[in-house]
Amino acid sequence: MNTHHLFSQFPMLVSDGLTLQKIDESHLEEVFGIYDNDTVFEYCGIIPKHNKATVATMIGHFERDFLKRSRVKWGIFANNDKDTLAGIIEAFDFNQKVDMITIGYFLAEAHWGKGIASEAVSRVVRFLFQEVEVNRIQAEVMPANEPSKRVLLKNGFKYEGTLRQATLWSGKGIVDVEIYGLLQGDYKTERR
Repeated sequence: MNTHHLFSQFPMLVSDGLTLQKIDESHLEEVFGIYDNDTVFEYCGIIPKHNKATVATMIGHFERDFLKRSRVKWGIFANNDKDTLAGIIEAFDFNQKVDMITIGYFLAEAHWGKGIASEAVSRVVRFLFQEVEVNRIQAEVMPANEPSKRVLLKNGFKYEGTLRQATLWSGKGIVDVEIYGLLQGDYKTERR
């Protein structure tokens, strides 16, 4: 795994329709709009935040985590509206022993069902395989989260199984999670 490509400077990623870039204080209203919506986190291990000051502090933690080399959290912006944060996608749990990274993502409710999550996942996957040179990317999904499963399957991830009562998710207690994985070899084969 070449973490230099992840952490030497914040990686801005561009696709046909999206730009994935750093979130900063100027995005406070939009980040708060996402975190303040209980529906967005119905299937996530994240507790919604209903206090704007808490979200402002959290944005500072995005930078702190990047500098600590523990997490990369991109803001998702449509290329035709670069001023509006559509969502967030992140890479975390870097396991260098097996060259594995976990990803997660969520969108503002107004941007659901437009293909944004699929395109963002596709762009992050390409970056992680081609530039960071990971061998495996995985995602954990609550069994009832059908939209997220479709995003992953569309991007070549395989359902690998359900871990029963295996994870403690904030606000949800102990939950089952489905594991979806994509290997570098499978990615290269599908691109041929």
